[in-house]
Amino acid sequence: MTESRFAKLDVLPAYRLVYDAVERDIVSGRLQPGDRLPAETTLAQQFGVNRSTVREGIRLLEHSGLVRREGGKRLFVSLPHYLDLASRASRALVLHQATFRELWEAAMAIEPVTVAYAAERITAAELDRLEETVVAMDDAIADVDRFVRLDIAFHDLLATASRNRALELAREPLSLLFLPAGRAILPRLGTHRRVIDAHKAIMEALRHRDAEGARAWMHRHMADFKRGYERTGLDMNQQLDLASMPARDSREYAGGTAL
Repeated sequence: MTESRFAKLDVLPAYRLVYDAVERDIVSGRLQPGDRLPAETTLAQQFGVNRSTVREGIRLLEHSGLVRREGGKRLFVSLPHYLDLASRASRALVLHQATFRELWEAAMAIEPVTVAYAAERITAAELDRLEETVVAMDDAIADVDRFVRLDIAFHDLLATASRNRALELAREPLSLLFLPAGRAILPRLGTHRRVIDAHKAIMEALRHRDAEGARAWMHRHMADFKRGYERTGLDMNQQLDLASMPARDSREYAGGTAL
């Protein structure tokens, strides 16, 4: 008779169990953003662990954006900003060896849907901000990095105007990865004007609340992106490069400071 053999059990470190317990209460809604957490000493007593263990668990929660400190000591529940989540998701795409083709296919699926919802829900103020972004792009043609960042900001504004947080979160990691592609395409092909013209056509559809027109133009815009990439001779099946990813925060654009 063959004796069964079992693999050793993985036992999580105590600080991770502290993290998991607090995270579980936040995700379940038992703890709400703004709720104050007990002091580290109290948490150590409640969990039956050393204070140093609690401190490590809290540090991990802070890094995840689930907890913040005020006044240096007081702990409060918080929600991570979607850009922080997006940055981690973008890096996960790179680490899992996603390719530009996969990036483009995802964008081709998400961006037209996003702009169609934006056509129904966009405000006059958001239309003005889109127009300001396009004007800024016209002035930034000589600066590839700034031009592409403004292109990304344009798409970010559309996502906000869609009033769909799930779509906004789904597409944000993709937009973070377009900068290296823009750096490759624009200097070689000089397609800045085509990008601006596409943005203007999308804005015109948005002004008329034309969801299908906006969707069609976005589809054409994303198809242009793929054609431009292929015309440069670059390989769409090339893996994304972590080193070329931007450390960017579109809140700069959303607040108008970068325009």
